[in-house]
Amino acid sequence: MEKKLLSRHLKKLLSDHELTKKLYKRYAFLRCDDEKEQFLYHLLSFNAVDYFCFTNVFTTIMIPYHVLVIPSKKLGGSMFTANPWVCVSGELAETGVLQIPKHTQEITFECQNLGKLTTVQMGHDNSGLYAKWLVEYVMVRNEITGHAYKFPCGRWLGKGVDDGSLERVLVGELVTPNSENEDRMCRTPPMQQSPGMMRRFVTISPNSKPKLNTGQIQEGVGEAINGIVKHFHKPEKERGSLTLLLCGEYGLVWALDQVFQHGFKSPRLFKNVFIWDFLEKSQVYFESAEQREVTPDENWQTRVCHFCQFMRAINSTSRNIGKDGKFQMLVCLGARDHLLHHWIALLADCPITVQMYEDTALIKDRSLVNSLIRVLQTLQEFNITLEASLVKGIGI
Repeated sequence: MEKKLLSRHLKKLLSDHELTKKLYKRYAFLRCDDEKEQFLYHLLSFNAVDYFCFTNVFTTIMIPYHVLVIPSKKLGGSMFTANPWVCVSGELAETGVLQIPKHTQEITFECQNLGKLTTVQMGHDNSGLYAKWLVEYVMVRNEITGHAYKFPCGRWLGKGVDDGSLERVLVGELVTPNSENEDRMCRTPPMQQSPGMMRRFVTISPNSKPKLNTGQIQEGVGEAINGIVKHFHKPEKERGSLTLLLCGEYGLVWALDQVFQHGFKSPRLFKNVFIWDFLEKSQVYFESAEQREVTPDENWQTRVCHFCQFMRAINSTSRNIGKDGKFQMLVCLGARDHLLHHWIALLADCPITVQMYEDTALIKDRSLVNSLIRVLQTLQEFNITLEASLVKGIGI
């Protein structure tokens, strides 16, 4: 059922008339051609749904997986000199770091059943003369069930390019094969059409993103929060990936990134300024305000203490996740501990916001900020558990 081959296999088996004649009496169900055809036809309906009956039951079985990294054809591949690695995570386990042989961009390995795959951590050791890698996406295929997962990236990995990240956490989704791929019984991931580099709202440079208006941003935040709320209102067995709702395309991290990008002042020529730069400057201000004992009230002091504690913990991690990766980690931790609405209120009133944002920015509009805070408060009733790959190296 999981490979969607049940109907095909039974059809082949039952087409052996000599065998059925030998094993079944004349009036048996399987010896009636019309009944048999109807039975096989109904079995085809199972192909419309993705089942994980094998994956969820045989949790300790050893399974071969195939990983294929798709770099940018124009900018990312042939000159790359560093040693790349991946770590594949699923609902049941993760692989640990797996080295990918240079210039092959793929690896096959066997490990205990990972369950439904959720994230791929990938990076490199920054060695060689050209340690910069532009990766389009990563494909991972379960070689027993045939399930293939696509993990979009579209970002650089390297010092001095993009946000300086040497590793990224990629969130994946199950790829639904088309009819052409269903019949291809090869042991490599199904062929995928490479996505354009200018995917909607997801680009290499944060400064080249299409600018959304406040209405579109509010709608994006609302849909991201609504997706999480629906997730927790479903029976536990019917829930999808919370990681995808947090960090996937149009998830909570993306939505809050749009909030902070709106009205962000243009950087100086040849220098990118990231949201994390703004957050670090705000942290410095809050810590200096605490030392000067400029604390409006006890609640303000508690919120500042939490914000600075999380910022310090993320900045002190040994992982080279880059500025956007740090922002993603902060949002995930804030969602887990129900602190996001407090941090939005703090940052909206911070003098650094006045310096780094235009007057028309969403973060400087009191009514829009209050609306955002109310929406984020709806997450307080849910117990958000983060996947280990999202907070690896953080002890809080």
